[in-house]
Amino acid sequence: MRRLGIGVIGCGVISEIYCSNIPRFSNLALRAVADMRAEAARAKGEAHGVPAVSVDELLAREDVDIVLNLTVPQAHVEVGLAAIAAGKHVYSEKPLAGSVAEAQRLVEAAEKAGLRIGSAPDTFLGGAHQSARALLEEGRIGTPTAGTATLMLAGHERWHPNPDFYYAGPGAGPLMDMGPYYITAMVHCLGPVARVFARGAKGRSERVIATGPRAGEAVPVETPTHITGILEFRSGALVQIATSFDVRAHLHTPLELYGTEGSLAIPDPNRFDGTVRLFESEWRDQPTTHAFGDDNWRGLGLADMAAAISENRPHRANGDLALHVLDVMESALRSVETGQMETLRTDCVRPEPMARETTLTEQDAA
Repeated sequence: MRRLGIGVIGCGVISEIYCSNIPRFSNLALRAVADMRAEAARAKGEAHGVPAVSVDELLAREDVDIVLNLTVPQAHVEVGLAAIAAGKHVYSEKPLAGSVAEAQRLVEAAEKAGLRIGSAPDTFLGGAHQSARALLEEGRIGTPTAGTATLMLAGHERWHPNPDFYYAGPGAGPLMDMGPYYITAMVHCLGPVARVFARGAKGRSERVIATGPRAGEAVPVETPTHITGILEFRSGALVQIATSFDVRAHLHTPLELYGTEGSLAIPDPNRFDGTVRLFESEWRDQPTTHAFGDDNWRGLGLADMAAAISENRPHRANGDLALHVLDVMESALRSVETGQMETLRTDCVRPEPMARETTLTEQDAA
């Protein structure tokens, strides 16, 4: 399988796992890194043995086929459009954009140029979530009728040295930050969402940074930090969702699905691994039956997109899926403001399941 060249724009915290994982895939090659902060790009390039260049220089490189956009959410569209204008495919961190309108510009530009858009999260492609999908396909819980999706924690200022963008307006807050993992996992299992109802609140007006050179500095909160709602899927299933930066501790599991014949507990959608549990007559741990359930495989969606380009097939962590997930979140936030049930404006195709075995890694290719 031909290796596609990857150019990384954005050398923040998340870039390390991507840069470390790219060489693990047999169809990817890291070519260059760039960042507005030249020193950050230089350090990342030295750590991974690739050139650190300017954004313009990276976009002009002939050996870069896909731009991996790891900038802050507010810059996703600007950087993505520049990459498309340079003739590059784009794979972005989540969310795809700060708004559906902005994301549609990106998707439409890529379609017009005959290029691909991919987006995190790709954790739903991991072994745990694919094993859960297989149990659903086998009918082990019957027809899915309901579920829960729960992400509640105390806030990212506890560990992130620069948490400002988690609390600063559009593209911020627990739903926009962590919601993509939970909603994408549910869409992967149940298909697209039809309508959303939600309520939200802001627990505090500011957050105090706990670590790094800015420790003790207060960050203003400009977005709801606790959002709870109901997702009505086109299939008819109803899923309760809660996302929060205001909860110190709880006992809820991340994802559960309830069907006419049983129930399924699905692990943390921010991870590729974990134990799936199935209730038929009693709860039982289920084996991981699919690849990529043994490590942090961030970049798997990027590798699947590269393979899909070479094989001329749809990729799974695609722009339409990311756009629909963004629409779910934006509709939920709009529901918080209006107090009304909101109808989704987008649709997507439920991603195809992954094969149980893989040929995407260096070990398998060898």
